[in-house]
Amino acid sequence: MSKPLGNYWTAVINGEEQQLQVTPTTRLVDILRTHLNLTGTKVSCEVGRCGACMVLMDGDPVNSCLLMAYQCQGREITTIEGLSGNQEGDLHPIQQAFVEEGGFQCGYCTPGMVISTKALLDQHPQPTQEQIEIGFCGNLCRCTGYGGILRAVKRAGESLCAADKITENTEKERNDYDVVES
Repeated sequence: MSKPLGNYWTAVINGEEQQLQVTPTTRLVDILRTHLNLTGTKVSCEVGRCGACMVLMDGDPVNSCLLMAYQCQGREITTIEGLSGNQEGDLHPIQQAFVEEGGFQCGYCTPGMVISTKALLDQHPQPTQEQIEIGFCGNLCRCTGYGGILRAVKRAGESLCAADKITENTEKERNDYDVVES
C-alpha cells in the first residue's frame, strides 16, 4: 500500500483550498468523486479518450482519470461544480447555452463538454469551426450528433463577448464620469 503524499495532498478545488490524506497514486477523478463528493465529473472510459472526466487544471483542460495526486499537488482545479452564473443558483453562460441549444441528451458527457468549452472560449472568445473541432478532440458524445453542442459553443461565445462589452462600456462610463467629476 502506498504512503500518503507527505502528510497531506493540497490543491485549490473550485476556489477553495482542500487538504486530504491520499496516496500519491490516487487518481484525481477519485479524489473529486469519492473524497470531495464532486460527482459532476464522470468516469467512463478511464483511459483518457472520452472526456467525461474533463476538468480544468490551472485553466487547461485535462482528463482527471489520467492524473495522479502527485501530478496535481498544489494546482488549481475547476470542476463542473465550480462553474456558475453571477448570482447564486444561476447557470454559467456556457451551461445556459447548452440548455438553450439542446447541447445534451443523456447528459453524461455534458460536464466534460462544458469544461472543454470553457477552456476553448477562454483562449478563443469567438472560435472558428476548426478551433471548436480541435477544442473538442478529446470529448465524445454518443447521443447528440454534435449539432446542439456546436450551436451551444457559438452561442456561449456570443453571450460571453456581449457580457464583456457591457462590462467594458460600464467601466468606460465610470472612467468618463470620474474625469468629468475631477
